[in-house]
Amino acid sequence: MKLHWKILIAMILGVSTGLLLDSLKVKNTLIFDLIILVGDIFIKLLKMVIVPLVFTSITIGVSSIKNRSKIRRLSTKTFLYYISTSFIAILIGLSLANTIQPGIGASTLSNAGIYDTSNLNSSSMFDILKRMIPSNLISAFANGDMLSIIFFAIFFGMTMSLISSEKSTPVLNVVSSIYHIIIKMTQGIINLAPFGVFSLMFKAISLSGMTIFRELGMYALTIIVGLSIHLFIIIPLILILFIKVNPVIHFKAIAPAMLTAFSTSSSSATLPVTMKCVEENINVSNETSSFVLPMGSTVNMDGTALYECAGVLFIAQAIGIPLDAGQQFIVVITALLASIGAAGIPS
Repeated sequence: MKLHWKILIAMILGVSTGLLLDSLKVKNTLIFDLIILVGDIFIKLLKMVIVPLVFTSITIGVSSIKNRSKIRRLSTKTFLYYISTSFIAILIGLSLANTIQPGIGASTLSNAGIYDTSNLNSSSMFDILKRMIPSNLISAFANGDMLSIIFFAIFFGMTMSLISSEKSTPVLNVVSSIYHIIIKMTQGIINLAPFGVFSLMFKAISLSGMTIFRELGMYALTIIVGLSIHLFIIIPLILILFIKVNPVIHFKAIAPAMLTAFSTSSSSATLPVTMKCVEENINVSNETSSFVLPMGSTVNMDGTALYECAGVLFIAQAIGIPLDAGQQFIVVITALLASIGAAGIPS
């Protein structure tokens, strides 16, 4: 059986088992804790390989591109695509929030206290650019600061391609060896995905049940509709119009990555699975995938951008603060910057 079918079955079993134990009120037992432990271990294993995978893959990918103009073309196309799709996602969220108005009548929030805005830290585009350059490389690696790691890996790979092969080859051989070892480790971890997904879905349902849909039903519906439009209309149109690829074939090829993303809620944790699918199932070259995908898992968060924009309007509607066109434009720009700077981890 293909991996994505195993993950899908595990997802269904996890949800049904979680609902069953939630109805039986069986919590904090040994079996309950063991099932949740499996999911926590799976996520930690995926996170364990992210930093070395991102660094080695980008370094190899960039250093292998000897043509400087090719790097510029790839960077420009990648950046334009990421900004464009995130912007489209935000506009979808904005339109749906204004149309459906999920915050109207949301009693859960209308009775909430006023948030102390002095606790907020604002991030501008300049702050994100400054944060990309690590002042302490060891700290960036230790803390998993992906923007800094990506910046250094690109800089390191480009510089390596500029020096003589006599000096760069030994370093590249070491990096390449580490990369292949990490890929082998990743493949072993990915084979555990059905068990991890079962545990994660079980945990989500058994701890929160279906109450969140009752309390915040219209908001959940707005986000689900928005994400569905982006996934099933916008992305297929891009595939058909610009890449001339059948969306069904493409989605089938990356099904394991999509299901892993759905169950882990983490673009970073899904990155190893995404790289495996893109290189093995879609036959994208390593130099392209190793440059585009790690950056995308940090920068191109369309779902985050969509729900942040819709979320702001939802809260404003719930507590009775109307936002005019100018204020909503600020929300759009802020959501775009926030999605670029957000960590690829759940919550």
